[in-house]
Amino acid sequence: MSKSRHDAILNIISKHQISDQRQLSILLKDIGFDVTQSTVSRDIQDLGLIKVTTENDNRPYYTRPLHPDLIKLKPLFERSVISIEGSGQLIVLKTITGAASSACVIVDKLNFNEVMGTIAGDDTVLIILRDANYLNDVILKLKSIVNL
Repeated sequence: MSKSRHDAILNIISKHQISDQRQLSILLKDIGFDVTQSTVSRDIQDLGLIKVTTENDNRPYYTRPLHPDLIKLKPLFERSVISIEGSGQLIVLKTITGAASSACVIVDKLNFNEVMGTIAGDDTVLIILRDANYLNDVILKLKSIVNL
């Protein structure tokens, strides 16, 4: 196992939508890693990467699953989030009374690159995106966690 190669893979998938192992192998080779398809396959398994799709493109791409700490918080997030709506660069999460702060912490811990910041009230979380183009993808990611 190569920690630096794993770090490189995580960096690549955070910046690019990688849909197959061949594409990932090419990008790894471009930055100096001499890898085979079987090495990349093993790395994907070691890192626990999963494939997801976006609303704009039905082609699946690799991403990191929820951190183990977040898996424990997922039921709280599922039970407390009532709705998710967005407009422009803003997403509003409505929660049950008193749960917005906890939901906001979870959103922050998700570390979505598309998110610039969050603000929580009593029953509302405001998520500010870096760009309006990210709106539908982030809403889909959040809805997939909440099962809305």
